[in-house]
Amino acid sequence: MAKKKQQSSGAPEWLVTFADLMSLLVCFFVLIISFSIQDREKMQVVAGSMRDAFGVKESSRRTGIIEIEGIPIRDYMKHVTQVPQELDSDFAAERHEKKSKQGPEANTHDTVEADIEKSRQFATAAASLRQAFQEMPEITEISSNIIMEETEEGLNILIVDQDGRSMFREGSKYPYETTRRLLAKMAPVLAEMPNRIQITGHTTTGGTTADPSYTGWELSSDRANIARMILTEYGIPADQIHSVVGKADSEPLFPNDPFLAANRRIGILLMSEAPPVPPGHRL
Repeated sequence: MAKKKQQSSGAPEWLVTFADLMSLLVCFFVLIISFSIQDREKMQVVAGSMRDAFGVKESSRRTGIIEIEGIPIRDYMKHVTQVPQELDSDFAAERHEKKSKQGPEANTHDTVEADIEKSRQFATAAASLRQAFQEMPEITEISSNIIMEETEEGLNILIVDQDGRSMFREGSKYPYETTRRLLAKMAPVLAEMPNRIQITGHTTTGGTTADPSYTGWELSSDRANIARMILTEYGIPADQIHSVVGKADSEPLFPNDPFLAANRRIGILLMSEAPPVPPGHRL
């Protein structure tokens, strides 16, 4: 006996789809009516709230060229756009030339221009020194004796000894002729830099001299001073020398092997520091 087909309870499927379509149409017409009737004040409040929420505001600057103390300044050109909200002071008395906002708060923000400029100067000095060394045919033999490295203190130029290839005579403060010519070639390049120069002498542990009272402290100091004399002889102004120091074997280049020949070295440091301000100078 055939079973009777059971009828499904509830609304038919097509009616549910039709109801959804009608709901979407009603929402669409409600939105059209809402947009056609605008409250200008409320729209401005909403727009302001959105700008505050996203941290932007409209920026307006003066057009053309203006002058500050008689000097034409083109930095302040007309520009209206959405820009990130700045944290500098809106109202203050002191002027800061590198910021669109002026005042004491603007002066508290550090700039990286000085550090970038120093790195560029050191890179230029290192390239100039390499160029000068290439003009010396004999530099190929002692190329491994020259190390240039940029540190937090500045550009450090190391003239180090190698096994079987010393830069100074054994136990003597006087350099070989190749070392002297190397220092003479460096002098004009270093003289063009505004940085002050620190010269440091180092010896190895266990070094011996003919005079037992003439220790590594005296030897390292004398070698650094001889290097200073050669540099000033070939162009470095005397007032560019910051200090001449002998450190004996107290700061080995290779601490794990204080007897290594490479620990004997002369360090010429182009110091990374702000230039000295003359007495009575006002910024």
